Amino acid sequence: MLKFVLLCALAAASRADVAEEEDVLVLKKSNFDEALRAHPHLLVEFYAPWCGHCKALAPEYAKAAGMLKAEGSDIRLAKVDATEESDLAQEFGVRGYPTIKFFKGGAKDSPKEYSAGRQAEDIVNWLKKRTGPAATTLTEVTQAESLIADSEVAVVAFFKDVESDGAKAFVQAAEAVDDIPFAITSADGVFSKFEVSKDSVILFKKFDEGRNTFEGELSKESLLSFIKANQLPLVIEFTEQTAPKIFGGEIKSHILMFVPKASSDFQEKMDQFKKAAEGFKGKILFIFIDSEIDDNQRILEFFGLKKEECPAVRLITLEDEMTKYKPDTTEITAENIISFCTAFTDGKLKPHLMSQDIPEDWDKSPVKVLVGKNFEEVAFDPAKNVFVEFYAPWCGHCKQLAPIWDQLGEQYKGSSDIVVAKMDSTANEIESVKVHSFPTLKFFPAGDERKVIDYNGERTLDGFTKFLESGGKEGGAPAGDDEEDEGERALFLEV
Repeated sequence: MLKFVLLCALAAASRADVAEEEDVLVLKKSNFDEALRAHPHLLVEFYAPWCGHCKALAPEYAKAAGMLKAEGSDIRLAKVDATEESDLAQEFGVRGYPTIKFFKGGAKDSPKEYSAGRQAEDIVNWLKKRTGPAATTLTEVTQAESLIADSEVAVVAFFKDVESDGAKAFVQAAEAVDDIPFAITSADGVFSKFEVSKDSVILFKKFDEGRNTFEGELSKESLLSFIKANQLPLVIEFTEQTAPKIFGGEIKSHILMFVPKASSDFQEKMDQFKKAAEGFKGKILFIFIDSEIDDNQRILEFFGLKKEECPAVRLITLEDEMTKYKPDTTEITAENIISFCTAFTDGKLKPHLMSQDIPEDWDKSPVKVLVGKNFEEVAFDPAKNVFVEFYAPWCGHCKQLAPIWDQLGEQYKGSSDIVVAKMDSTANEIESVKVHSFPTLKFFPAGDERKVIDYNGERTLDGFTKFLESGGKEGGAPAGDDEEDEGERALFLEV
């Protein structure tokens, strides 16, 4: 009997050790397994206290935890300070913050990566999709009203026969979308309430038109295309919360309007921008960025803009290679934006490549200074072997490399055929080289073939020297063959 009492006390103590902060379980290595056993559906955020993304997520994460708890759901949210619980972080392959993983059925071996947005509603919708049916069945009007009222976006299928081919295609589409609630109904009262007279799929939303009705032949692919075109506002503001929807979506062509939100003509500019957006739904994402916010200054820099140059418009494609486009006019009108976007979709725009002016003393130091305007002439000089560092002034890795790169330049300053150079890739771009992380090191060997070799060796003076003396063979690889290195991403946002 005493043994039984002690075991019960130990079990109770173990459960009590799982503390809560704002409805979020606080996990450590000592209570992690206990939490998995107690909660069959557990979403865990691995965070760092100093991480800005984690701080921005915290209130939304807590809000989602509260929403689920208030519903009586068996889904719980938890967090782990990965800087304190390094063993747990290592066990689950945490390499960045926040990392969010979903554990189902108490299993530790194969948690699923969280893949939706960072607002409370996104988190709740994603979790419900992972733990319940892809499409909820609605039998009462009040159920439908609650779903629509509680969701920024919801997709509801109205089918008299929920076993029809159209209904099956709808469920397949629902299974493919993580961050939006789907529902299906055959109830006459729900049909009547929403003035639906025939089988239909309607996307309800709290912005723009309020609802969109699918038209065309029902298939999984056509439904997904319809949802993609209508699930986001015509114009969406860039924030840390909306970033996952912007960059994680299928629309990879984005037009951005940089404008001070506090300016007197902000609404006028927005009206023009929104009017232009109507004709490009599903093709180009229209985004506005408050140019006065400090956290957005890196984005302006990425496009070669300064605050005093705003309002301004730029277009970017985020396919395999990032390409930027700049309109011919600075006047923001619906007509000008439509013309600009039409030229882009018709393939008639040339990429906008930034370049600084050539410094008068660009070749006076051992490390030569390249800009967009002199890059081709220097890098592809058939008589020279040119080793170039593509850097960003704010990049910590680049700052660490700088003294070594200067030593390399000094070592070869008297060479007749080897040139050591650098280029600020935040202010200069060239068509022949795409930079995805900083620093990027590329070698342009002598000859007429215009070859480019990526440097993948050690970032040491000895490593660079061996590379150059071997003609780019020791530590090199053909351009495009390198894996993502430890450098800092060139893309203006990581989410």
